[in-house]
Amino acid sequence: MLAFGTEKQATRRRRVVRAMGIDFGKAEWMECGTDAQLSPTISLIEQPPRSVLAAHFHRNNQFQLFVGGGGFIGRTPIEPVTIHYAGAYTGYGPLVAGDEGIRYFTIRPVCEAGAHAVATARDLMVRGPKRHATSAPVQVLEPTVLASLSEVQRDDVITHAPDGLGATVVAVPPADVIPVPWVAAADGMFLLVLAGTLEPALHAPLSVWESIFVSHPQELPMLRAGPRGAQIVCAFVPAKADAYRQVQAQETRT
Repeated sequence: MLAFGTEKQATRRRRVVRAMGIDFGKAEWMECGTDAQLSPTISLIEQPPRSVLAAHFHRNNQFQLFVGGGGFIGRTPIEPVTIHYAGAYTGYGPLVAGDEGIRYFTIRPVCEAGAHAVATARDLMVRGPKRHATSAPVQVLEPTVLASLSEVQRDDVITHAPDGLGATVVAVPPADVIPVPWVAAADGMFLLVLAGTLEPALHAPLSVWESIFVSHPQELPMLRAGPRGAQIVCAFVPAKADAYRQVQAQETRT
């Protein structure tokens, strides 16, 4: 599967949603239906100032890309631009917004609505491996610095793991072809633009926060940096753990 997420899409699909007692702004940057196996989604969440989203979990693997404001995940300070990963059925939080609120993209290979509070939904928790990973803050390059690059820069901000989990930031000089890394065991990759522009073959250029999902490296079009360069983050999604796949299969049969 190849899918694109754009600001135009987000503008059409912005609304206020209430979850766990908090009103959030939510804009859908990427939507691909609701298939239970593969339906990649990217949503920009605006959490209000000084709000506290209780510790919770989801049924699917998830990345978060923190892009504005600040706060904490548990006791860990969060600032832009930070990448956080939580595996399926892995509790994390609370997510505490600071005085400016906090803005983040939720990035999932499977569409899922809502969250389950750790304190009150223990009956929905499934035994299995729990996974967390958080990057150090990523330095987004200034336009003049990006435009003056003479060679590709790469930083594995979440170390690539045998199961396919990982995140890599790549900065590319103007008009150069982008060498996209791939983690062999990954179940797919989300690519988001951090700075500059990205020019995929046979598609309009992508600007900051616009995105691509690809489920297999052979489906990825040739990518070229725009005239002022490009800085991107590639987030590699591991396969859902077998314990959780079995639960999903049982739910489907019933």
